[in-house]
Amino acid sequence: MIPIAINGCQGRMGQRITQLALQDKDFQIAALMEHPNHPLIHKVYEGILISSEPTAVKKSKVFIDFTSPESTMTYLKVCEENGVNCVIGTTGLQDSNLQEIKAASKRIAIVLSSNMSIGVNILFKLTEVLSASAPDHYQVRIVEAHHVHKKDAPSGTAKTLGRLIEENSGHRVQDIQSIREGEIVGDHKIIFESPEDRIVIDHHAKNRDIFAKGALAAAKFLSTQAKGLFDMQDVLHIR
Repeated sequence: MIPIAINGCQGRMGQRITQLALQDKDFQIAALMEHPNHPLIHKVYEGILISSEPTAVKKSKVFIDFTSPESTMTYLKVCEENGVNCVIGTTGLQDSNLQEIKAASKRIAIVLSSNMSIGVNILFKLTEVLSASAPDHYQVRIVEAHHVHKKDAPSGTAKTLGRLIEENSGHRVQDIQSIREGEIVGDHKIIFESPEDRIVIDHHAKNRDIFAKGALAAAKFLSTQAKGLFDMQDVLHIR
């Protein structure tokens, strides 16, 4: 069994990762973490004590985090010091954070992705192919929609899509439209438009299980890695 630690265990993602990990015989939950002011700190959840101490990750082989840049970077240091590999799905990371993650990957193995969904990573691949193939006269824009609780805009997935389009086409994305409405899990649409036609690639997330299952797939992948920086296309072998 792979001992894992889950940060933000009472958040939307954390709860689904926890529930799915409990159902998977390949995993043992070694630690559950939340921020110090959470009302369930030091309470037992699914038979496991919820901790606010970063050192709780020492008991795990893989640490999973979908929280905030501040929390992610705090735990990254502890994981690096203790040889714990990391699945990082946190969005809103700054360039300085990414540099720290890259440096840490020289000592531990890290899967870093703005979106852990298998479907979205197929979307990334399709976007690369379309961007490299579409003639220069196409204008490109992205529309993304998420729930009203999401703090960052554009989404990390939209930023990744924009980067892939620019890297593979040599042209900048004209516009990224961000919508924050209701309880939308995650919608992303890439639109290539010319005076003659329109090409649209669209992904709709029905629930958060697609991200939670992707995170656990990444954890299984990392259980066999010593060090290095990876993304979900490495995990899914679709590069």
